[in-house]
Amino acid sequence: MNKKYLNEAIIGNQNLVVSFSKKGELLRLFYPTRDYRQFVDTFYTGIKVNDSNNIYLHDDINNVYNQYYSENTNVLNTKIENTYFKVDILQTDFVSIKQDVIIKKYIITNNNSIDLNINFLIYSKLLSSFNNMVGTRVVGGNNSEDNIFMQYSHNYAISIFSKTPMLGYRLNNSAEDVKSGVLQDKDYEAMQNDSAVSFDLGTFKSGETKEFEVFININNNRSDTYSFDDVKKNIEKIKKIDVDSELQQTKKYWRKYVKEHDGLKILTENEINLKNITEEMKRIYTRSILLFPLLLNNKTGGISAALEVDEEKDKCGRYSYCWPRDAVFINKALTLLKMDKEVERFYTVFSKNTQSKNGMWEQRFYTDGKLAPCWGYQIDETAAVVYGVYAYYHNAKNKEFLKNTIKMCEKAIEFLESYVNCAIFNRANVEEEKNQFFVKYESYDIWENHQGIHLYSLSAIYAAFISMANIYKELEYEKSKVDNMKNLASEIKDYCLENLCDKQTSTLKRNNKDFLADISVLGTIIPFRMFDASQKEVKNTIEKINLTLRTYTGGYIRFENDSYMEGNNPWPIATLWMALYYFQVGNKQEAMKCIDFVTNTATKHGLLAEQIDNSSMTSKWVIGLGWSHAMYVVSLYRMLLDMGINIGEKPNKEFGK
Repeated sequence: MNKKYLNEAIIGNQNLVVSFSKKGELLRLFYPTRDYRQFVDTFYTGIKVNDSNNIYLHDDINNVYNQYYSENTNVLNTKIENTYFKVDILQTDFVSIKQDVIIKKYIITNNNSIDLNINFLIYSKLLSSFNNMVGTRVVGGNNSEDNIFMQYSHNYAISIFSKTPMLGYRLNNSAEDVKSGVLQDKDYEAMQNDSAVSFDLGTFKSGETKEFEVFININNNRSDTYSFDDVKKNIEKIKKIDVDSELQQTKKYWRKYVKEHDGLKILTENEINLKNITEEMKRIYTRSILLFPLLLNNKTGGISAALEVDEEKDKCGRYSYCWPRDAVFINKALTLLKMDKEVERFYTVFSKNTQSKNGMWEQRFYTDGKLAPCWGYQIDETAAVVYGVYAYYHNAKNKEFLKNTIKMCEKAIEFLESYVNCAIFNRANVEEEKNQFFVKYESYDIWENHQGIHLYSLSAIYAAFISMANIYKELEYEKSKVDNMKNLASEIKDYCLENLCDKQTSTLKRNNKDFLADISVLGTIIPFRMFDASQKEVKNTIEKINLTLRTYTGGYIRFENDSYMEGNNPWPIATLWMALYYFQVGNKQEAMKCIDFVTNTATKHGLLAEQIDNSSMTSKWVIGLGWSHAMYVVSLYRMLLDMGINIGEKPNKEFGK
């Protein structure tokens, strides 16, 4: 597979998500969920001008690019100017809201002083394996009314077609032949996962503009009666689409979506009230609103951490999965953005379906709820879900939601009790032996690097016990249950002060094995509130963090000696965590420095990455990380509260106000 680590722009609908490079190359296509299946290995488009070879639109020395989203939408525009032939191309990519079809609209202008004959070329290579071999078929052939270029397997068929008839195609050796721009073939079918097709756009007179459209449609081969005739019937319907009307409807849909989910009222409040909100902040905020639905599984509520960037695990363990912990952080942002149905679906559908019989949640899942590949367990994943249930209720005040989730939470609490009794306090009883298989192993930390007893994880458990006490209180359970949860929480807090605090320096320790500074210890304050920000140990820890984790550019790394992706790169998550801390202690100036750092290092589209390259101050590694965007939305929320702006939300103590 081609190595393509940066998804620099993302579009989609409820079932289909597509990513692009900054030059308009289609990189990935996910269907029918955000994380499975990914179809595309390579998808190149190009033009042949007069007798030239193929001029790839995404990669030519004479091309100049400008890419932008249509305002407040998931409609992507890439302007391509070929300075040699003086041809301008506006490529507009969008996914229909009503149908699972990608529409690529091209407006091509000849700015040359001479007439130009232009052919349009597509080279498509799908991912294939021994268990799902891909073949290619042309239905109709050259200049036929059917005009369908189809790549198919046992599980699916992807059709590429246009209202413009085909000029030619090549099913074998297409990777080489497409370079010349001349495609001729006598066969209509081949056992190849890559093929090419061309369309004759005719002669462009000097100054003339023409429009051309390409459709990409996916069919699941689920029906026993599935046939190519079924595909053809569907394609005939799609060909009747008025592309300009569909484009306007898609823009209208997303603009309405942004308006409905402007939970912080940043886009509707007057400029006097929001004088500290910059245009770049608005851009990131808006892109966050538009990104989240492209990460969400609309049926289960599962949330993909990001679109995949590393299918072959060259650099990491992959990203396109749902971590319960990440999802809980993201759900806080979704709550602020009035995406309550999505949040409730995560807890009442996804969380229920993925909980193990013993009450725990594994490390990560596919967004449809199936278990994804893991390499251990993280106790904070289980604690975070219980905490998240009550954190959401804090805003929603829906007791039916609590009643619907309490059994799930109680099972999780039982597992957490077993963990602390066995792994922390060494007081397991017979009933807890059933969980010995898990709790006898050390838990991984939040960053999935180290095994041991971790301060962040214990603070999450503390918050889970406090949350359960509050749930029992809200549902008027007997006082003994409330008191038991509070007592367990108190024990956890005392244990941490005694065992995870360096007595010599009065600083918090991230685990029971080393003394390295780690941004995750902030979890004890925000969001889990185990410690108070004014405590001596906390103040000393903040000083240590600033001495060791703050980079010369103003951002914060995760922990000392971090070697992931070359290490020493600031993370938006870490930097925004510090912003939330500074808001908590009333240091607005330092909080704004953190927010500004993240704001100024976002991509031109307003997407936030996992990391920032210190040397270039640009996005590094995963672009469009859901957790980064969630922390940004929460940080803006705290910024507004600090400005005294009432946004109609009840201040959330769980996030420091």
